[in-house]
Amino acid sequence: MTVRVALVGLGFGAEFIPIYQAHPDAELVAICQRDQGKLDAIGEAFGVERRYTSYEDLLRDDEIDAVHLNTPIPLHADQSVAALEAGKHVACTVPMATSAEDCARVVAAADASGRTYMMMETVVYSREFLHVQRLYREGELGRLQFLRGAHHQDMTGWPDYWAGLPPMHYATHAVGPLLALAGAPADTVTCVGSGRIPEELAARYGSPFAVESAHITVRDSDLAAEASRSLFATAREYVESFDVYGSLASFEWAQTEASEPVLFRGEEASALTVPDYAHLLPDEIRAYTTRGVYDAENAHLSFAQGSGHGGSHPHLAHEFVRSLVEGRAPSIDARTAANWTSVGLLAHESAMQGGATLALPRF
Repeated sequence: MTVRVALVGLGFGAEFIPIYQAHPDAELVAICQRDQGKLDAIGEAFGVERRYTSYEDLLRDDEIDAVHLNTPIPLHADQSVAALEAGKHVACTVPMATSAEDCARVVAAADASGRTYMMMETVVYSREFLHVQRLYREGELGRLQFLRGAHHQDMTGWPDYWAGLPPMHYATHAVGPLLALAGAPADTVTCVGSGRIPEELAARYGSPFAVESAHITVRDSDLAAEASRSLFATAREYVESFDVYGSLASFEWAQTEASEPVLFRGEEASALTVPDYAHLLPDEIRAYTTRGVYDAENAHLSFAQGSGHGGSHPHLAHEFVRSLVEGRAPSIDARTAANWTSVGLLAHESAMQGGATLALPRF
């Protein structure tokens, strides 16, 4: 079986073009971008002949099996539902939606269509996560005692819809690795807001906080987690991080991009060199754990700031394609995506209510 994929959105999305072109079980058959000039430039650069400026026209193409959405956040839910209803499988960049109600709509559309939905959360396929997950599965960490995630990034100057966005509305990079390692969905969330952003930003979404910090309980578990987010007016080098505290060993993310993470065994600390995990991938796409499609001068921020999201891009594409070939649910299916996304959405509601404890919907 060959999965025929269309990529929608060609900023960050262009990073996936050569991955799908080289994947032994996939064929990149089309690309979609509203700007005709950019569409043609990318199409010529990568030899993609079928090009769409209209998403609706793309969905009517019967030779497309699956769409991979890399579009603005406010479009994710409607575009996912439309693709599922058109009989296409969906891979969608994070987050799933901008409300818990829209998360439920996507889950319902996936159920009704019988098609696959996967949220493309990068951190859970980063080399750091794959390494810590291996340590845990092999028993080196012992019992999980506490998990902590953080995502700090200055979004000044990004597309207009980002301005003043509540920090927890874009929380899956901090939340995803915690719940993936726990192996269970979140049950409740309690969040507090701290600090203030400029009034002109706060007015956009009615969200005043510079930082939002949430405590999360895990369903049917004694494990709890903490996740913190900031988007504006908070000084910090870009970081998408997670820390894992176990009974035998603990992992803490590097303090700076140039330093190494730390592994604690008891009170003894040692720098941890994390290997690349390209060996888990087909030979044809292994190179894309360490390089992108742009040159150094024009490198996408995912490479300039975060080493290509920790080498995750080919792992994500491979998991999506193989889930379709094998006829199984992907690792981050619709219900998982809805839970991870809703943690952040309800966390913001909690912060606006002064720290109320809110139960996650049972999608």
